[in-house]
Amino acid sequence: MVGSGAREHALVLALSKDPEVVALACAPGNAGTASLAETYGVDAVDAESVVGLAGRWKADLVVIGPEGPLVAGVADAVRAAGFACFGPGADAARIEGSKAFAKDVMTTAGVPTAHSEIVDNPARLDAALARFGPTWVVKDDGLAAGKGVVVTTDVHAARAHAMTLLDDGHPVLLESFLDGPEVSLFCVVDAEGAVVPLLPAQDFKRVGNGDSGPNTGGMGAYAPLPWVPEGLVSDVVTRIIEPVVAEMARRGTPFSGLLYAGLALTSNGPEVIEFNCRFGDPETQSVLALLRSPLSRLLLAAAQGRLAEHPPLEWAEGSAVTVVIAADGYPGRPRTGDTITGAEADGVLHAGTRRRDDGALISAGGRVLAVVGTGDTLPAARDDAYRKVTAVHLPGSHHRTDIALRAINGEIGVPVTN
Repeated sequence: MVGSGAREHALVLALSKDPEVVALACAPGNAGTASLAETYGVDAVDAESVVGLAGRWKADLVVIGPEGPLVAGVADAVRAAGFACFGPGADAARIEGSKAFAKDVMTTAGVPTAHSEIVDNPARLDAALARFGPTWVVKDDGLAAGKGVVVTTDVHAARAHAMTLLDDGHPVLLESFLDGPEVSLFCVVDAEGAVVPLLPAQDFKRVGNGDSGPNTGGMGAYAPLPWVPEGLVSDVVTRIIEPVVAEMARRGTPFSGLLYAGLALTSNGPEVIEFNCRFGDPETQSVLALLRSPLSRLLLAAAQGRLAEHPPLEWAEGSAVTVVIAADGYPGRPRTGDTITGAEADGVLHAGTRRRDDGALISAGGRVLAVVGTGDTLPAARDDAYRKVTAVHLPGSHHRTDIALRAINGEIGVPVTN
């Protein structure tokens, strides 16, 4: 397992539950993954180091968690060295690494998505902004760890964010705003074009309750979604995922790994906000908490092009809710080095943590922990998550207190399709 966040902790935890998995390594890992897998201080984006570790381990499967190594081509190097690898090569990972590339794929494949325009010159910015609104969506064209997006009704705020990106040498993507609630759908895909969807989830991108404050890497999630229309998943697979997978294969860059569709359920039906080339964080923590099929066999089948042979997935009844505990200062510069207590319970997944020389658990990042609750119902799962949150102590930390609340209160509605 390559990576170091709560997503990787969730993946390692799921992999460890399969009795056919006899050994696990995580590189570079964190204090949580260390209890389940051997830890190696390997730079995730250093292909040579990752391949070297796979060789020393005689690994049957290499799973690459974060987008950075995928966009950098680490999966290509692993496969070239003869190892089965779950994760797309660099060319296919452009579906996340370049929003302009993703838009071109979607347009060619006839996939519904927001109208967009790339601006790479400040002199053209004002004219481009005038073609959008009254809600402006401004994105960094490249990787931004979920924090390069501003959605605002204030054109001056939109312009300021765009100028910040342009001044840093980053092209800007302007998009029309999509109405309707958002859904994250993960699909396991192999190079032969087979697609296996997982449970739909919803994440919470903004730092504060009521979706207030700046975007973050994600402050919580829940799955499944009681309010989505029946047949949504099969509809999205047929109308969105399969055409994109086919178009990428047609271009000579077949996708193999986890294709994550960020969707808006608009009055025109599901439309794509963005694609990612890996498991999403924190949705993965909720989705995998409900998966009963062995994850290792699913990922290996995808890596070996045998996904069509995999039996239907089995899921637990009920729901899962994930609440992220963030460090003081996040999503700005986080305070690190604070001692954490109460984080040893089941369902507490580590992200930005490490062990001090004296054995104490300390914070080492912005999103520090992801706390997962499960239950027979969504309210029960939410109660379980927040009960676990109250047992964790991290000085100055903050978390949202409204994860899944609107769904429980019946406040999420899908627009009537035109």
